[in-house]
Amino acid sequence: MGSYHAKHLIAGNPRLKVVGTYDVLATRQTASEQDGYPAYASYEAVLNDPAVDVVLIATPNDVHRELAIAAMKHGKHVICEKPVTIYASEFEEMMAVAQETGRVLMVHQNRRWDEDFRIIKQMYDNRTIGDLFQIESRVHGANGIPGDWRHLEAHGGGMLLDWGVHLLDQFLFMIDSKVTSVSSRLSFILGDEVDDGFDAILEFENGVTAIVEVGTTNFITLPRWYVKGTEGTAVIEDWSLKGRAVVRNNEVGKVEPKPIQAGVGLTKTMAPPSEEATITTTLPAAYEHASSFYDNFADVVEGKAEAIVKNHEVLRVLNLIENIFKAGRNREVIKDFDTYESK
Repeated sequence: MGSYHAKHLIAGNPRLKVVGTYDVLATRQTASEQDGYPAYASYEAVLNDPAVDVVLIATPNDVHRELAIAAMKHGKHVICEKPVTIYASEFEEMMAVAQETGRVLMVHQNRRWDEDFRIIKQMYDNRTIGDLFQIESRVHGANGIPGDWRHLEAHGGGMLLDWGVHLLDQFLFMIDSKVTSVSSRLSFILGDEVDDGFDAILEFENGVTAIVEVGTTNFITLPRWYVKGTEGTAVIEDWSLKGRAVVRNNEVGKVEPKPIQAGVGLTKTMAPPSEEATITTTLPAAYEHASSFYDNFADVVEGKAEAIVKNHEVLRVLNLIENIFKAGRNREVIKDFDTYESK
């Protein structure tokens, strides 16, 4: 665990005390000590220290499984960064060891707590603009793939595993329905061996369509969220939460739109609705989780609560990611793959 994550833990929850860090890079060991955290000489030293109750794993993705299994077999609880593994089968191994040892294993899917997502979830749950039937979620940048190992397939690099895991987790947490089909395109514009972006279309059994896109070559970004409901439309532009909802004004009857000039022709179909036909409103307050991630983790360890991020939900996301990769590489629509469990 690096010193950055150690500081984040302390800032995030006073119930968890960081007793030290370990990193394979000497420069990060030094940085940890400069930040005031003892640096262990080896991972074995971490596991053999009785003062350590919890190990937070924040390494390249390909070694999460072995580090987590070793920690749990030494009696430690585990918080693992996302994606918890590259393949669903590896996470199943980790889940089996957690069951066998009685240790708590939780994955840090922290973006379930993002306010923009929690606003959309509130709109979905409360039907703020009617039943949401199309939800578009995008994250765009123009800086390419960050870091070093994230460019390498062997380490689990690429943007589907880096950012896609967040956006897909948000959708599966929000929509209590089976994914009936998925199609996707993977982007390799930058010439890396891993994807520098992707887009995917998910169809849910309850009729919702989700469009998910991550891009690292976008110099002009599309809205973070664009959602369509049976009574209106809403948009959140970015993480500053700039946005609005436009809903049907049910207090007036149907008002015919006035034709507008569209290119060389006229159209009523694509004309904006009249002012009296709609109401523009602010976005609703965000959905609230029962607690923060780290509070919830501590409560789970103490037997006081259920995990907000449940392992069967994480496994479902990994299964979806594998099928998005498959759909993109084979240029096919994939059906009947979802390991859905009703809430």
